[in-house]
Amino acid sequence: MRPPSRWVRRLLIDPGFVVGMAVVALSLPVVLVVVAFLSRYVPGKWRPLRIIWFLFLYLVVDVVAVVGLFLLWIVSGFGWRIRSPGFQKAHYRLFGWMLRRVVASAKFTFKVKTVPEGEIPRTAGEGRSRPILILSRHAGPGDSLLVMDGLYNRFGRQPRIVLKEFLQWDPAIDIMLNRLPSAFVPATGRAGNPVIEAIEAMTASMDVNDAFVIFPEGGNYTIKRHLRAIQKLREIGRPDLAERAESLKNTLPPKPKGVMTALAAAPGKTDVFFIGHSGLETLVSFGDIWRGMPMGTQVAIKAWYFPAERIPPPEEQETWLYDIWGEIDSWITEKLSDTAEPFDDHDEYH
Repeated sequence: MRPPSRWVRRLLIDPGFVVGMAVVALSLPVVLVVVAFLSRYVPGKWRPLRIIWFLFLYLVVDVVAVVGLFLLWIVSGFGWRIRSPGFQKAHYRLFGWMLRRVVASAKFTFKVKTVPEGEIPRTAGEGRSRPILILSRHAGPGDSLLVMDGLYNRFGRQPRIVLKEFLQWDPAIDIMLNRLPSAFVPATGRAGNPVIEAIEAMTASMDVNDAFVIFPEGGNYTIKRHLRAIQKLREIGRPDLAERAESLKNTLPPKPKGVMTALAAAPGKTDVFFIGHSGLETLVSFGDIWRGMPMGTQVAIKAWYFPAERIPPPEEQETWLYDIWGEIDSWITEKLSDTAEPFDDHDEYH
């Protein structure tokens, strides 16, 4: 569902959200007691209580961020200097705090542990001399948050991303990413290709501190989406790519147009990281999450690094993208037997 206009969101939805959360906070003790009592009669370890607690913490983070964003708007001269470098940096710090709190809460509440495989390579050049393009697998809930949290809070990169416009229903995400270099795009109903246009604009304006995140699959893997993607490749006269897509067992075939647009628009020398992860495959719907809770899941993460000097020319990039995507798919197959197994409660969270 498309969100209402920006003025409606700022004047009605955002203030109403803050007031509503104040009411929820006052009633929380009673709600927790009732939910804790009901949890005794629900299979699993405190499933309803975990869900309510995580949602409450998420909304608290959202409210704190909305208040912080409002204060930044006032201090910036009621938005006059909101795009200046100093205020952009302040917004990224607040965004990093949001990501850190939400991801840490999710890991603790649902017993999820991330396990990087191998050493994460650094970009080429002396110090931080290049922007980077992140091409990530898309699967399971919240993987975009995991990627952006790692980029900012671990590696100090300023993430930018293209999102679906319905995410503007979340007040903090709406305000924050409309002030930072990111883009919300409609699903349908606009001439041209808004996703490709947004990718080109976001990539072209990067500097050495930025990391642009793209999910080449365009959505989470499902069997129906996989079959539709194969059929579409056949319909557009690409039986060669359809055959390669059929060999993928865990991922959707990547869409080369967005990736090639980003590579063409990238300023100067831009390095590329492919990101694969395994462990969230079975957690797509709310029902999957409910049945699997607490998850006790290890999420393995691996990066494939390509400095700008190793990126092939445009006429070879489609084949290159499918080759690396095939490697990621094979790696996921190898990891599936390990990453979905529960880990000990006393293991250290990362």
